[in-house]
Amino acid sequence: MSQSISYGAGSQPTVSVVTVCYNSASTLRRTLESVMCQSWPHIEHVVIDGNSTDGTEDLLNEYRSHLACIVREPDHGIYDAMNKGIARSTGEILCFLNADDTYADDQVLETVVRRMQMGRLDALFGDVAFFKPGTSGRVVRRYGSHKFSPARIPFGWMPAHPAMFMRRKIYLDLGGFRTHYRIAGDFEFVARAFGPGTLRYEHLARVLVMMQAGGVSTAGLHSTLLLNKEVLQACRENGIRTNIFKILSKYPAKLMELIQR
Repeated sequence: MSQSISYGAGSQPTVSVVTVCYNSASTLRRTLESVMCQSWPHIEHVVIDGNSTDGTEDLLNEYRSHLACIVREPDHGIYDAMNKGIARSTGEILCFLNADDTYADDQVLETVVRRMQMGRLDALFGDVAFFKPGTSGRVVRRYGSHKFSPARIPFGWMPAHPAMFMRRKIYLDLGGFRTHYRIAGDFEFVARAFGPGTLRYEHLARVLVMMQAGGVSTAGLHSTLLLNKEVLQACRENGIRTNIFKILSKYPAKLMELIQR
């Protein structure tokens, strides 16, 4: 049975944090610690590991008592793994935290829950600060989710996915992520969820997640070309009228993120 957030006075909804990883032993510890340090008392951390061979298993065993669920098995790509996390979660609010990312401070989840309760929201999203490996967390770019609205989906805009929190019921009702996408499955889900314009959502104007630069969606020209191809495909599959010129028009604004950091 799907769940919804209880908005009653004093309600204490559970937040399900899903972390998908593969050979992430060098960075996963700080992600696990970041979730453990959160002030909100009702958290279940679900980790989906694609059968890592680098010591990730030993690390997960070390933290086993702090994890609600560990799945270690091969998958058919990142969105298949994320769907496994959805299926094994039970919380009213669901979010994804990558295996090399951390929450910006230990109050993030509590702040999110309180704001979602106060606004009776279906979804809430904040900003992400990118840092380069080995730079002691020095921010090189801030992804500002305030630029997103359903009207901007045809232009390729979406909230910063690691800083997006949503009722788990929505993921269940929509069937999770479509696994034929390699790199833009999160955008496609956003297009499917927000496109109709019926969700109650809010942008929280603060950095919620520190994200290590260099992931699959930011890994060079080939990934950029594939991303834009899949964004175009996602819009078409969801009946959203767009074209490649609209999608490319967002890049000057993204360049300003680097200049204004």
